Amino acid sequence: MITVSQTLEAIKDSSAEEVVSQCIERIENSKFNTFITVAKDSAPEAARKAEGHTGPLAGVPIAIKDNISTRGIQTTCASKILGGYVPPYDAHVIERLKAAGAIIVGKVNMDEFAMGTSTESSYYGPTLNPWDPERVPGGSSGGSAATVAAGEVPLSLGSDTGGSVRCPASFCGVVGLKPTYGVISRYGLISYANSLEQIGPIASNVGDMTLLFNVIAGHDPRDSTSVAGEKDYTKALVNDVKGLTIGVPKEYFGEGIDQAVEKSVWDGVHRLEDLGASWQEVEMPHTKYALAAYYVIAMSEASSNLARFDGMRYGLRLEKDHDWHTTYSEIRAQGFGEEVKRRILLGTYALSAGYMDKYYIKALKVRTLIRQDFERALKDTDVLIAPTMPTPAFKLSEKISDPLTLYMADVNTVPINLAGVPSVSLPCGFSDGLPIGLQIMGKHFDEETVIRTAYTFEQNTDFHTKAPEVV
Repeated sequence: MITVSQTLEAIKDSSAEEVVSQCIERIENSKFNTFITVAKDSAPEAARKAEGHTGPLAGVPIAIKDNISTRGIQTTCASKILGGYVPPYDAHVIERLKAAGAIIVGKVNMDEFAMGTSTESSYYGPTLNPWDPERVPGGSSGGSAATVAAGEVPLSLGSDTGGSVRCPASFCGVVGLKPTYGVISRYGLISYANSLEQIGPIASNVGDMTLLFNVIAGHDPRDSTSVAGEKDYTKALVNDVKGLTIGVPKEYFGEGIDQAVEKSVWDGVHRLEDLGASWQEVEMPHTKYALAAYYVIAMSEASSNLARFDGMRYGLRLEKDHDWHTTYSEIRAQGFGEEVKRRILLGTYALSAGYMDKYYIKALKVRTLIRQDFERALKDTDVLIAPTMPTPAFKLSEKISDPLTLYMADVNTVPINLAGVPSVSLPCGFSDGLPIGLQIMGKHFDEETVIRTAYTFEQNTDFHTKAPEVV
């Protein structure tokens, strides 16, 4: 894997244009189907202009998930219906990256419209896991994590609606953060479920992830959910957890958790204990309802958000038009994949007359209970620790034909999105050569403690130094 410091050193020794050109060459020779669109013309030109830039990411190549708007670069959400769509504007996070001197080298693969856990629902084919190409990289930000793990780029951006940054970070052995809802602007993020999703940074280590987070976090008046205030999160990169209290929610170690995963996470807790932290078991009794509540809310919001895609103004347009109803139906039938259509239909059903109170409103009430669980659990603790995913990466095609089994893989990540708290996944072990992720959750707007805990763990272990054989 490549670090930011190594990249900056390489730029100093040669040039940003040379480093970016080498990055594009690695991407074009990739065996893992990580990218949908490579900015092979605009990226070197931007790198030339970045010479002499004094920003913290001057000349550093970065990959962007294909649901984040990039001016002049195709943005498809990995869907046929948005093929050829080139946004006329940049997302807020892209504006911030450019101001910091970063170079956008392209758009990475993902589950279609961010709906999935394996990056197998992409119209452009699945991304492969660099640790084992026969396995999934996680989803929906599979391309974002795999490209970092494969050493193609040092940094990437993903989005996390129900674990879509942390899941691939766990499966690919990299670091991914889902920040507190509202800390990073969603302006320019093509919405799947507005009340749940956040853009999140991915890197090979906690320091680089924090540096990227520091660049993209901050208030944006164009996003009504954006929170005011600026912080320097790099100050949290302190190797010290003395006096820290860790909560271990027993509900996150239940049925379905792989034994190797459970052991690695507990070893991580005890490693932090050796470094001066203490731990206690906490109860989060409504966790068992989180998965059902999450999917009702997410699919309901998706059915509304995806109504705008009809092929009339951009994206897919069929050769022959009929009356408006038939034309819309045919475009959406051919443009959306099976998983997206499934979620739109389920969401429409949950919001329909006679069922909204039974499903959607009840799910919102459960969401409140889950948020209260987090508030209680974090009242006497500083962070919570649990497995990110119940198992290491599973094989391609193993679960894609059984949606319910695939949804169950999100059991430990979706509660965090429902509560809106911050959470980071970082490597804490291996099982048969596959990475295992440890998840650290914190209080609302307390990313600093989450980062400090993760950084301390990383500085006193060597899991982040491991890389796939391909690298």
